[in-house]
Amino acid sequence: MHPYPFAYRRATSVDEALQLLASEDDPKLLAGGQSLLPVMKLRFAQPGTLIDISEIADLRGVSLDGDTLTIGALTTHHDLESDPLVAKHAPVLLEAAHVIGDQQVRNRGTIGGALVHADPAADYPAGVLALDATIVARGSNGEREIPISEFFQGFMTTALEPDELVTAIRIPAPGEATGSNYQKLANPASGYAIVGIAAVVTKAEDGTIASLRLGLTGVGEMPYRATAVEDALVGQEPTGDAIRAAAKKAVEGIEPLDDLHAPADYRRKVACNLTRRAIINALDTLQA
Repeated sequence: MHPYPFAYRRATSVDEALQLLASEDDPKLLAGGQSLLPVMKLRFAQPGTLIDISEIADLRGVSLDGDTLTIGALTTHHDLESDPLVAKHAPVLLEAAHVIGDQQVRNRGTIGGALVHADPAADYPAGVLALDATIVARGSNGEREIPISEFFQGFMTTALEPDELVTAIRIPAPGEATGSNYQKLANPASGYAIVGIAAVVTKAEDGTIASLRLGLTGVGEMPYRATAVEDALVGQEPTGDAIRAAAKKAVEGIEPLDDLHAPADYRRKVACNLTRRAIINALDTLQA
């Protein structure tokens, strides 16, 4: 199927992209196109103008400034999964990037585009939630920072304003005693997550869990933090029984999706099992 007709504009800078957002008819930003173009072909999205921002070099790359890791919004999945700074300071994103789509998708798709698209079964949202990231956006009123806890607001809906674009993702670099892991049950046809779990855990000197953040995707209508599991384990010794009991709370307060890919009851069970596995594997990375 072909998309509805649309106008095409290419922006060579963030300022030009913002000007086009303000002046063009029903505009939509185009980064890698791996999420947007398929829904346009299905006519679920019908923008009047595509603003191509894929060549804005300032929005690419990874850097470390003090204890903050900054990832440009146009950094591709391939570049992210092969970046040494990401491997050192946010390996859970590297794991997520590695299981996104196929090689073509990873070469073209971008982390910013994926986050803005906000597909409830996308991989990155689980990772950025677990890493307590901050989304940096620019619009007509200047730059602002959006805590990741406030960014996802519903099914394929974010806190981004119509005149804004995401420029970067900022992540606090973890301490030495921090481990992480990403677990995913993928849809065999699309590669999207039926359930995806990102765990980032820090241990205290006495061996108890000092902090734990769990991001879940694919389970409900939007990504979320499994705070009930986190609260049950922080301050506790991470025994097998404690982790197993806490992981049963992974879907607490959430209405799991029920669709042709997986019934709600199945998603609930998978989410609990993968949560337990992600926590255990994250702890194991501390001993590697």
